[in-house]
Amino acid sequence: MTTFPDDFLWGTATAAYQVEGAWNEDGRGPSIWDTFSHTPGLVTGGDTGDLACDHYHRLEEDLDLLAALGVGAYRFSISWPRVLPGGGDRVNQAGLDFYRRLVDGLLTRNIAPVATLYHWDLPQELEDAGGWPNRDTAYRFAEYARQTGEALGDGVRTWITLNEPWCSAYLGYGSGVHAPGRTDPAAALAAVHHLNLGHGLAARALREVVDPAAQVSVTLNLHHARGVSEQDAEAVRRVDALANRAFLGPMLDGAYPRDLIDDTASVTDWSFVKDGDEATAAAPIEVLGVNYYNPILVRQWDGTSARDTADGHADGAASPWINCADVEFVQQPGPYTEMGWNIDETGLTELLLRLRRDYPSLPVMITENGAAFPDEVSADGRVHDDDRIDYLRRHLTAVAEAIEGGADVRGYFLWSLMDNFEWAHGYGKRFGIVRVDRDTMERTWKDSARWYHDVVAANALPAEAASPAS
Repeated sequence: MTTFPDDFLWGTATAAYQVEGAWNEDGRGPSIWDTFSHTPGLVTGGDTGDLACDHYHRLEEDLDLLAALGVGAYRFSISWPRVLPGGGDRVNQAGLDFYRRLVDGLLTRNIAPVATLYHWDLPQELEDAGGWPNRDTAYRFAEYARQTGEALGDGVRTWITLNEPWCSAYLGYGSGVHAPGRTDPAAALAAVHHLNLGHGLAARALREVVDPAAQVSVTLNLHHARGVSEQDAEAVRRVDALANRAFLGPMLDGAYPRDLIDDTASVTDWSFVKDGDEATAAAPIEVLGVNYYNPILVRQWDGTSARDTADGHADGAASPWINCADVEFVQQPGPYTEMGWNIDETGLTELLLRLRRDYPSLPVMITENGAAFPDEVSADGRVHDDDRIDYLRRHLTAVAEAIEGGADVRGYFLWSLMDNFEWAHGYGKRFGIVRVDRDTMERTWKDSARWYHDVVAANALPAEAASPAS
Protein backbone atom coordinates (compact mmCIF):
# COMPACT_ATOMS: atom_id res chain seq x y z
CA MET A 1 0.00 0.00 0.00
CA THR A 2 1.32 3.45 -0.96
CA THR A 3 0.93 5.81 1.99
CA PHE A 4 1.35 9.57 2.38
CA PRO A 5 2.74 11.71 5.21
CA ASP A 6 0.52 11.92 8.27
CA ASP A 7 -0.12 15.64 7.78
CA PHE A 8 -0.73 15.38 4.02
CA LEU A 9 -3.57 17.69 2.97
CA TRP A 10 -6.23 16.21 0.68
CA GLY A 11 -8.55 18.52 -1.20
CA THR A 12 -10.41 19.33 -4.35
CA ALA A 13 -10.77 22.54 -6.32
CA THR A 14 -13.03 24.76 -8.41
CA ALA A 15 -12.96 28.31 -9.80
CA ALA A 16 -15.55 31.05 -9.46
CA TYR A 17 -16.52 31.66 -13.08
CA GLN A 18 -16.59 27.94 -13.77
CA VAL A 19 -19.08 27.03 -11.03
CA GLU A 20 -20.84 30.01 -9.45
CA GLY A 21 -23.25 31.29 -12.08
CA ALA A 22 -25.33 34.26 -10.84
CA TRP A 23 -23.30 36.35 -13.24
CA ASN A 24 -25.41 39.52 -12.91
CA GLU A 25 -26.85 39.09 -9.40
CA ASP A 26 -26.32 40.90 -6.12
CA GLY A 27 -24.09 43.64 -7.49
CA ARG A 28 -21.54 41.52 -9.34
CA GLY A 29 -19.91 43.37 -12.21
CA PRO A 30 -18.93 41.96 -15.62
CA SER A 31 -15.66 40.11 -16.15
CA ILE A 32 -13.62 39.48 -19.25
CA TRP A 33 -15.01 35.96 -19.33
CA ASP A 34 -18.57 37.26 -19.41
CA THR A 35 -17.64 39.38 -22.42
CA PHE A 36 -15.65 36.60 -24.09
CA SER A 37 -18.26 33.86 -23.63
CA HIS A 38 -21.06 36.14 -24.85
CA THR A 39 -19.15 36.86 -28.05
CA PRO A 40 -20.42 34.52 -30.78
CA GLY A 41 -17.95 31.93 -32.02
CA LEU A 42 -15.45 32.07 -29.16
CA VAL A 43 -16.78 29.29 -26.91
CA THR A 44 -17.82 25.84 -28.07
CA GLY A 45 -21.58 25.53 -28.40
CA GLY A 46 -22.08 29.18 -27.50
CA ASP A 47 -21.85 28.19 -23.83
CA THR A 48 -21.43 30.81 -21.12
CA GLY A 49 -20.83 30.83 -17.40
CA ASP A 50 -24.14 32.56 -16.72
CA LEU A 51 -25.49 29.54 -14.83
CA ALA A 52 -22.38 27.33 -14.63
CA CYS A 53 -23.08 24.88 -11.79
CA ASP A 54 -25.35 27.30 -9.92
CA HIS A 55 -22.97 27.05 -6.98
CA TYR A 56 -23.97 30.53 -5.85
CA HIS A 57 -27.46 29.29 -5.04
CA ARG A 58 -26.52 25.72 -4.10
CA LEU A 59 -23.76 26.59 -1.66
CA GLU A 60 -25.01 24.53 1.28
CA GLU A 61 -25.58 21.48 -0.92
CA ASP A 62 -22.06 21.71 -2.28
CA LEU A 63 -20.57 22.22 1.18
CA ASP A 64 -22.34 19.07 2.34
CA LEU A 65 -20.95 17.28 -0.71
CA LEU A 66 -17.42 18.29 0.27
CA ALA A 67 -18.00 17.09 3.82
CA ALA A 68 -19.28 13.74 2.58
CA LEU A 69 -16.24 13.42 0.32
CA GLY A 70 -14.09 13.70 3.44
CA VAL A 71 -11.50 16.16 2.14
CA GLY A 72 -9.52 18.29 4.55
CA ALA A 73 -9.39 21.37 2.31
CA TYR A 74 -11.25 23.06 -0.50
CA ARG A 75 -9.56 25.34 -2.97
CA PHE A 76 -11.96 27.89 -4.43
CA SER A 77 -11.45 31.20 -6.18
CA ILE A 78 -12.95 34.56 -5.32
CA SER A 79 -14.57 36.50 -8.13
CA TRP A 80 -12.87 39.88 -8.33
CA PRO A 81 -15.89 41.54 -10.02
CA ARG A 82 -18.22 40.06 -7.38
CA VAL A 83 -16.20 41.70 -4.60
CA LEU A 84 -15.04 44.88 -6.34
CA PRO A 85 -17.31 45.51 -9.33
CA GLY A 86 -15.39 47.41 -11.94
CA GLY A 87 -12.12 46.58 -10.25
CA GLY A 88 -12.18 49.80 -8.24
CA ASP A 89 -12.34 50.34 -4.51
CA ARG A 90 -16.13 50.18 -4.10
CA VAL A 91 -16.77 46.99 -2.14
CA ASN A 92 -19.84 44.95 -2.98
CA GLN A 93 -20.92 43.73 0.45
CA ALA A 94 -23.26 41.09 -0.99
CA GLY A 95 -20.30 39.53 -2.78
CA LEU A 96 -18.18 39.45 0.35
CA ASP A 97 -21.12 38.02 2.28
CA PHE A 98 -21.28 35.07 -0.13
CA TYR A 99 -17.63 34.24 0.46
CA ARG A 100 -18.07 34.70 4.20
CA ARG A 101 -20.84 32.08 4.10
CA LEU A 102 -18.56 29.83 2.06
CA VAL A 103 -15.61 30.20 4.44
CA ASP A 104 -17.73 29.79 7.57
CA GLY A 105 -19.51 26.79 6.06
CA LEU A 106 -16.18 25.12 5.36
CA LEU A 107 -14.85 25.80 8.83
CA THR A 108 -18.04 24.46 10.42
CA ARG A 109 -17.44 21.22 8.51
CA ASN A 110 -13.76 21.12 9.50
CA ILE A 111 -12.60 21.80 5.95
CA ALA A 112 -9.74 24.28 5.49
CA PRO A 113 -10.54 27.11 3.05
CA VAL A 114 -7.83 27.71 0.44
CA ALA A 115 -8.68 30.93 -1.40
CA THR A 116 -7.36 31.88 -4.83
CA LEU A 117 -7.67 35.60 -5.50
CA TYR A 118 -7.38 35.49 -9.29
CA HIS A 119 -8.57 32.66 -11.51
CA TRP A 120 -8.81 34.64 -14.75
CA ASP A 121 -11.99 36.73 -14.21
CA LEU A 122 -10.56 40.23 -14.58
CA PRO A 123 -13.21 42.97 -14.20
CA GLN A 124 -14.12 44.11 -17.70
CA GLU A 125 -13.57 47.77 -16.80
CA LEU A 126 -9.91 47.04 -16.06
CA GLU A 127 -9.52 45.30 -19.39
CA ASP A 128 -11.08 48.33 -21.07
CA ALA A 129 -8.35 50.38 -19.38
CA GLY A 130 -5.63 48.10 -20.79
CA GLY A 131 -5.89 44.88 -18.81
CA TRP A 132 -2.84 43.05 -17.52
CA PRO A 133 -0.52 44.72 -20.05
CA ASN A 134 -1.34 47.94 -18.15
CA ARG A 135 0.81 48.47 -15.05
CA ASP A 136 -2.07 49.96 -13.07
CA THR A 137 -3.85 46.59 -13.06
CA ALA A 138 -1.18 45.20 -10.73
CA TYR A 139 -1.91 47.95 -8.20
CA ARG A 140 -5.65 47.42 -8.52
CA PHE A 141 -5.06 43.75 -7.84
CA ALA A 142 -3.16 44.56 -4.66
CA GLU A 143 -6.04 46.71 -3.43
CA TYR A 144 -8.47 43.89 -4.17
CA ALA A 145 -6.21 41.51 -2.19
CA ARG A 146 -6.17 43.92 0.73
CA GLN A 147 -9.93 44.36 0.80
CA THR A 148 -10.57 40.64 0.54
CA GLY A 149 -7.92 39.78 3.10
CA GLU A 150 -9.40 42.21 5.59
CA ALA A 151 -12.84 40.68 5.15
CA LEU A 152 -11.92 36.99 5.19
CA GLY A 153 -8.48 36.82 6.76
CA ASP A 154 -9.75 35.53 10.09
CA GLY A 155 -11.04 32.37 8.41
CA VAL A 156 -8.74 31.74 5.44
CA ARG A 157 -5.28 30.55 6.42
CA THR A 158 -3.98 29.76 2.92
CA TRP A 159 -4.08 32.41 0.19
CA ILE A 160 -3.12 31.90 -3.45
CA THR A 161 -2.57 35.14 -5.32
CA LEU A 162 -2.73 33.98 -8.97
CA ASN A 163 -3.78 30.84 -10.75
CA GLU A 164 -1.71 29.94 -13.81
CA PRO A 165 -0.48 33.37 -14.91
CA TRP A 166 0.94 31.57 -17.98
CA CYS A 167 -2.62 31.12 -19.23
CA SER A 168 -3.68 34.67 -18.32
CA ALA A 169 -0.76 36.18 -20.24
CA TYR A 170 -0.07 33.88 -23.17
CA LEU A 171 -3.55 32.49 -23.88
CA GLY A 172 -5.38 35.70 -23.07
CA TYR A 173 -3.08 38.19 -24.81
CA GLY A 174 -0.89 36.01 -27.04
CA SER A 175 -2.94 33.32 -28.78
CA GLY A 176 -6.34 34.79 -27.99
CA VAL A 177 -8.01 31.48 -27.13
CA HIS A 178 -8.82 32.73 -23.62
CA ALA A 179 -10.37 35.99 -22.49
CA PRO A 180 -9.85 38.75 -23.37
CA GLY A 181 -8.95 37.18 -26.72
CA ARG A 182 -6.10 39.45 -27.81
CA THR A 183 -3.24 38.36 -30.08
CA ASP A 184 -0.40 40.73 -29.34
CA PRO A 185 2.90 39.11 -28.27
CA ALA A 186 4.30 42.34 -26.83
CA ALA A 187 1.15 42.79 -24.76
CA ALA A 188 1.43 39.17 -23.61
CA LEU A 189 4.95 39.76 -22.28
CA ALA A 190 3.87 42.97 -20.57
CA ALA A 191 1.06 40.94 -18.99
CA VAL A 192 3.62 38.39 -17.77
CA HIS A 193 5.45 41.14 -15.94
CA HIS A 194 2.43 42.86 -14.46
CA LEU A 195 1.07 39.53 -13.25
CA ASN A 196 4.41 38.91 -11.53
CA LEU A 197 4.34 42.40 -10.09
CA GLY A 198 0.71 42.00 -9.05
CA HIS A 199 1.56 38.79 -7.24
CA GLY A 200 4.27 40.51 -5.21
CA LEU A 201 2.12 43.52 -4.41
CA ALA A 202 -0.84 41.34 -3.43
CA ALA A 203 1.31 39.10 -1.25
CA ARG A 204 2.58 42.15 0.63
CA ALA A 205 -0.94 43.56 0.96
CA LEU A 206 -2.18 40.28 2.40
CA ARG A 207 0.66 40.21 4.94
CA GLU A 208 -0.55 43.51 6.34
CA VAL A 209 -4.10 42.37 7.02
CA VAL A 210 -4.32 38.58 7.51
CA ASP A 211 -3.26 36.42 10.43
CA PRO A 212 0.55 36.32 10.67
CA ALA A 213 0.34 32.52 10.68
CA ALA A 214 -1.46 32.45 7.32
CA GLN A 215 0.29 30.98 4.30
CA VAL A 216 0.68 32.94 1.08
CA SER A 217 1.21 31.09 -2.17
CA VAL A 218 0.94 31.33 -5.94
CA THR A 219 -0.12 28.58 -8.36
CA LEU A 220 1.92 28.00 -11.53
CA ASN A 221 1.18 25.55 -14.33
CA LEU A 222 4.81 24.68 -14.88
CA HIS A 223 5.51 22.95 -18.20
CA HIS A 224 7.65 19.86 -17.95
CA ALA A 225 9.39 19.99 -21.32
CA ARG A 226 11.43 17.14 -22.78
CA GLY A 227 13.48 17.05 -25.95
CA VAL A 228 13.08 14.35 -28.56
CA SER A 229 16.86 13.90 -28.48
CA GLU A 230 19.94 15.47 -26.95
CA GLN A 231 20.12 17.76 -29.98
CA ASP A 232 16.92 19.45 -28.84
CA ALA A 233 18.32 21.04 -25.68
CA GLU A 234 17.97 24.50 -27.19
CA ALA A 235 14.26 23.96 -27.87
CA VAL A 236 13.77 22.81 -24.27
CA ARG A 237 15.65 25.84 -22.97
CA ARG A 238 13.55 28.32 -24.96
CA VAL A 239 10.27 26.76 -23.87
CA ASP A 240 11.42 26.52 -20.26
CA ALA A 241 12.39 30.19 -20.21
CA LEU A 242 9.07 31.35 -21.63
CA ALA A 243 6.79 28.98 -19.73
CA ASN A 244 8.50 28.46 -16.39
CA ARG A 245 11.39 30.76 -15.61
CA ALA A 246 9.43 33.84 -16.75
CA PHE A 247 7.55 33.36 -13.48
CA LEU A 248 9.93 31.39 -11.27
CA GLY A 249 12.71 33.91 -11.96
CA PRO A 250 11.09 37.09 -10.64
CA MET A 251 8.86 35.38 -8.06
CA LEU A 252 11.47 33.13 -6.46
CA ASP A 253 14.87 34.39 -7.62
CA GLY A 254 14.15 38.12 -7.81
CA ALA A 255 15.17 38.52 -11.47
CA TYR A 256 14.12 37.60 -14.97
CA PRO A 257 16.44 35.10 -16.67
CA ARG A 258 18.78 36.80 -19.12
CA ASP A 259 18.09 34.25 -21.85
CA LEU A 260 14.35 35.06 -21.76
CA ILE A 261 15.10 38.74 -22.32
CA ASP A 262 17.42 37.88 -25.20
CA ASP A 263 14.98 35.40 -26.76
CA THR A 264 12.19 38.00 -26.91
CA ALA A 265 14.25 41.11 -27.72
CA SER A 266 12.69 41.41 -31.17
CA VAL A 267 9.22 41.59 -29.57
CA THR A 268 9.83 43.96 -26.66
CA ASP A 269 12.61 45.78 -24.89
CA TRP A 270 11.12 44.94 -21.47
CA SER A 271 11.05 48.65 -20.58
CA PHE A 272 7.88 47.95 -18.58
CA VAL A 273 10.12 46.44 -15.90
CA LYS A 274 10.88 49.31 -13.54
CA ASP A 275 13.56 49.56 -10.86
CA GLY A 276 12.53 47.49 -7.86
CA ASP A 277 9.84 45.49 -9.67
CA GLU A 278 11.69 42.21 -9.57
CA ALA A 279 12.35 42.58 -5.85
CA THR A 280 8.66 43.34 -5.32
CA ALA A 281 7.66 40.25 -7.32
CA ALA A 282 9.88 38.13 -5.08
CA ALA A 283 7.64 38.48 -2.05
CA PRO A 284 8.27 35.53 0.29
CA ILE A 285 5.80 32.67 0.04
CA GLU A 286 5.33 29.68 2.32
CA VAL A 287 4.37 27.13 -0.30
CA LEU A 288 4.34 26.93 -4.11
CA GLY A 289 1.21 25.70 -5.86
CA VAL A 290 1.83 23.45 -8.86
CA ASN A 291 -0.78 22.50 -11.47
CA TYR A 292 0.11 19.50 -13.62
CA TYR A 293 -1.74 17.70 -16.39
CA ASN A 294 0.84 16.39 -18.85
CA PRO A 295 4.40 16.95 -20.12
CA ILE A 296 5.30 18.44 -23.50
CA LEU A 297 7.74 17.10 -26.08
CA VAL A 298 9.76 19.49 -28.25
CA ARG A 299 12.52 19.53 -30.83
CA GLN A 300 14.33 22.03 -32.99
CA TRP A 301 12.48 22.54 -36.26
CA ASP A 302 14.64 22.56 -39.36
CA GLY A 303 12.29 24.89 -41.22
CA THR A 304 11.72 22.51 -44.11
CA SER A 305 9.85 19.43 -42.89
CA ALA A 306 6.15 19.33 -42.04
CA ARG A 307 5.81 20.89 -38.63
CA ASP A 308 4.03 19.27 -35.72
CA THR A 309 2.16 21.76 -33.50
CA ALA A 310 0.92 19.47 -30.73
CA ASP A 311 1.36 22.06 -27.99
CA GLY A 312 -2.16 21.70 -26.66
CA HIS A 313 -2.91 25.34 -27.43
CA ALA A 314 -2.43 25.56 -31.18
CA ASP A 315 -6.05 26.23 -32.13
CA GLY A 316 -5.95 30.00 -31.80
CA ALA A 317 -5.29 32.76 -34.29
CA ALA A 318 -1.72 33.02 -33.02
CA SER A 319 0.72 30.96 -30.96
CA PRO A 320 1.18 31.43 -27.23
CA TRP A 321 4.81 30.46 -27.70
CA ILE A 322 6.32 33.84 -28.45
CA ASN A 323 9.43 33.78 -30.66
CA CYS A 324 9.47 29.98 -30.67
CA ALA A 325 8.97 29.61 -34.41
CA ASP A 326 11.91 27.22 -34.57
CA VAL A 327 10.50 24.95 -31.87
CA GLU A 328 8.33 22.02 -32.88
CA PHE A 329 5.80 20.67 -30.37
CA VAL A 330 5.67 16.95 -31.02
CA GLN A 331 2.64 14.72 -30.67
CA GLN A 332 3.24 12.21 -27.89
CA PRO A 333 1.95 8.64 -27.70
CA GLY A 334 -1.29 7.91 -25.89
CA PRO A 335 -3.32 7.22 -23.97
CA TYR A 336 -5.01 10.61 -24.08
CA THR A 337 -7.62 12.46 -22.09
CA GLU A 338 -10.68 13.99 -23.73
CA MET A 339 -8.65 17.21 -24.01
CA GLY A 340 -6.20 15.40 -26.29
CA TRP A 341 -3.48 15.59 -23.64
CA ASN A 342 -1.28 12.55 -23.28
CA ILE A 343 -1.27 10.73 -19.97
CA ASP A 344 2.25 10.54 -18.57
CA GLU A 345 2.56 10.72 -14.80
CA THR A 346 6.35 10.40 -14.85
CA GLY A 347 6.55 14.06 -15.82
CA LEU A 348 4.97 14.99 -12.49
CA THR A 349 7.59 13.10 -10.51
CA GLU A 350 10.36 14.68 -12.56
CA LEU A 351 8.90 18.18 -12.19
CA LEU A 352 8.57 17.86 -8.42
CA LEU A 353 12.13 16.62 -8.10
CA ARG A 354 13.34 19.51 -10.26
CA LEU A 355 11.67 21.97 -7.90
CA ARG A 356 13.27 20.18 -4.97
CA ARG A 357 16.69 20.63 -6.58
CA ASP A 358 16.16 24.25 -7.60
CA TYR A 359 14.27 25.46 -4.50
CA PRO A 360 15.12 22.98 -1.72
CA SER A 361 13.61 25.03 1.10
CA LEU A 362 10.24 25.70 -0.58
CA PRO A 363 7.42 23.19 -0.01
CA VAL A 364 4.92 22.57 -2.79
CA MET A 365 1.27 21.61 -3.07
CA ILE A 366 -0.36 20.03 -6.10
CA THR A 367 -3.14 22.59 -6.50
CA GLU A 368 -4.64 21.01 -9.63
CA ASN A 369 -4.43 17.59 -11.23
CA GLY A 370 -7.16 15.68 -13.01
CA ALA A 371 -8.57 14.70 -16.37
CA ALA A 372 -11.56 15.09 -18.67
CA PHE A 373 -13.09 11.97 -20.15
CA PRO A 374 -16.28 11.31 -22.14
CA ASP A 375 -18.29 10.20 -19.11
CA GLU A 376 -21.57 8.39 -19.72
CA VAL A 377 -24.38 7.60 -17.30
CA SER A 378 -24.85 3.82 -17.26
CA ALA A 379 -28.13 1.95 -17.07
CA ASP A 380 -27.69 1.69 -13.31
CA GLY A 381 -27.64 5.52 -13.07
CA ARG A 382 -23.97 5.68 -12.19
CA VAL A 383 -20.89 6.99 -13.97
CA HIS A 384 -18.26 4.25 -14.13
CA ASP A 385 -15.24 6.40 -14.94
CA ASP A 386 -12.48 3.82 -14.62
CA ASP A 387 -10.25 5.85 -16.94
CA ARG A 388 -10.32 8.78 -14.52
CA ILE A 389 -9.58 6.50 -11.57
CA ASP A 390 -6.60 5.12 -13.46
CA TYR A 391 -5.39 8.64 -14.25
CA LEU A 392 -5.64 9.68 -10.59
CA ARG A 393 -3.99 6.47 -9.40
CA ARG A 394 -1.07 7.01 -11.76
CA HIS A 395 -0.53 10.60 -10.71
CA LEU A 396 -0.91 10.04 -6.98
CA THR A 397 1.65 7.27 -7.30
CA ALA A 398 3.91 9.77 -9.05
CA VAL A 399 3.47 12.21 -6.15
CA ALA A 400 4.34 9.46 -3.67
CA GLU A 401 7.46 8.59 -5.65
CA ALA A 402 8.52 12.24 -5.64
CA ILE A 403 8.05 12.42 -1.88
CA GLU A 404 10.14 9.27 -1.50
CA GLY A 405 12.77 10.99 -3.65
CA GLY A 406 12.93 13.96 -1.28
CA ALA A 407 10.30 16.35 -2.63
CA ASP A 408 8.46 18.26 0.10
CA VAL A 409 4.89 17.90 -1.15
CA ARG A 410 2.35 19.07 1.43
CA GLY A 411 -0.95 18.29 -0.29
CA TYR A 412 -2.97 17.34 -3.36
CA PHE A 413 -6.06 19.10 -4.75
CA LEU A 414 -7.97 17.12 -7.34
CA TRP A 415 -9.36 19.05 -10.31
CA SER A 416 -12.24 19.19 -10.22
CA LEU A 417 -14.93 18.73 -7.63
CA MET A 418 -17.65 18.82 -10.28
CA ASP A 419 -18.20 19.09 -14.01
CA ASN A 420 -18.18 22.78 -14.87
CA PHE A 421 -17.64 25.46 -17.50
CA GLU A 422 -14.34 24.48 -19.11
CA TRP A 423 -13.50 27.90 -20.51
CA ALA A 424 -13.44 28.04 -24.33
CA HIS A 425 -14.47 24.37 -24.45
CA GLY A 426 -17.80 25.15 -22.78
CA TYR A 427 -19.52 22.28 -20.99
CA GLY A 428 -18.32 19.55 -23.33
CA LYS A 429 -15.21 18.63 -21.32
CA ARG A 430 -16.01 17.02 -17.97
CA PHE A 431 -13.25 17.12 -15.36
CA GLY A 432 -15.42 16.52 -12.31
CA ILE A 433 -15.55 13.56 -9.96
CA VAL A 434 -19.14 14.66 -9.39
CA ARG A 435 -21.44 14.80 -12.43
CA VAL A 436 -23.61 17.88 -12.89
CA ASP A 437 -26.75 17.38 -14.97
CA ARG A 438 -26.97 20.38 -17.28
CA ASP A 439 -30.77 20.41 -17.20
CA THR A 440 -31.47 19.85 -13.52
CA MET A 441 -28.14 20.75 -11.85
CA GLU A 442 -28.40 17.47 -9.95
CA ARG A 443 -25.07 16.34 -8.49
CA THR A 444 -24.18 12.64 -8.85
CA TRP A 445 -21.05 11.00 -7.48
CA LYS A 446 -19.01 9.25 -10.13
CA ASP A 447 -17.08 6.13 -9.24
CA SER A 448 -13.96 8.31 -9.07
CA ALA A 449 -15.52 10.31 -6.23
CA ARG A 450 -16.09 7.13 -4.24
CA TRP A 451 -12.54 6.02 -5.00
CA TYR A 452 -11.09 9.37 -3.95
CA HIS A 453 -13.16 9.34 -0.75
CA ASP A 454 -11.55 6.03 0.19
CA VAL A 455 -8.05 7.25 -0.66
CA VAL A 456 -8.53 10.35 1.51
CA ALA A 457 -9.94 8.32 4.39
CA ALA A 458 -7.00 5.89 4.28
CA ASN A 459 -4.36 8.54 3.48
CA ALA A 460 -3.10 5.89 1.12
CA LEU A 461 -3.60 4.30 -2.28
CA PRO A 462 -4.97 0.76 -2.49
CA ALA A 463 -2.35 -1.95 -2.67
CA GLU A 464 -2.85 -2.49 -6.39
CA ALA A 465 -1.84 1.14 -7.00
CA ALA A 466 1.69 0.73 -5.67
CA SER A 467 3.08 1.37 -9.16
CA PRO A 468 1.63 3.09 -12.22
CA ALA A 469 -0.52 1.02 -14.50
CA SER A 470 1.24 -0.13 -17.66
